[in-house]
Amino acid sequence: MLPTLRDGRLTLRPLDERDAGDLAAIVEHPSVSPWWGSEDSASRTAEGFAEDAREEVAFAIEVDGALAGWLGLHEDDEPDYRWAGLDIFLSPEHQGEGLGRVALRLAARWLIDERGHHRITIDPACANVRAIRAYEGVGFRPVGVMRRYERGPDGAWRDALLMDLLAEELA
Repeated sequence: MLPTLRDGRLTLRPLDERDAGDLAAIVEHPSVSPWWGSEDSASRTAEGFAEDAREEVAFAIEVDGALAGWLGLHEDDEPDYRWAGLDIFLSPEHQGEGLGRVALRLAARWLIDERGHHRITIDPACANVRAIRAYEGVGFRPVGVMRRYERGPDGAWRDALLMDLLAEELA
């Protein structure tokens, strides 16, 4: 079961199926939707977010007690690899405040200290310069470009930047 993690006014808590509709609405906002999968992707639907809650693979991000976004995680528990991946989006009113960095640091610290991972990855679209800058602010470093990695909302394949953060690099 996912824990509840706090840092100042930001809380990461286990995602609840009741969050699903609000998260689907956030994903449809013009500041989020260009970076969040194709139009027919299950990851854009209320049912997709409800599934995340059932499978315990995502946190709800709360700011001052209000739902502000989603932070997904993937763990590879193979003993010889032990890495985890993160993904995130914030509602428009909480973008540009540094809260994404806080949420990512909080999740990364938990994955490293409590779950035993030595490496965390994230993979923004190459064109998502704002996200890349935010991830660099957490300590993520570019590893390489994954060509034609994901389908965008327009249906076209686009490149993504694989970034990683080693445990000893987390500030």
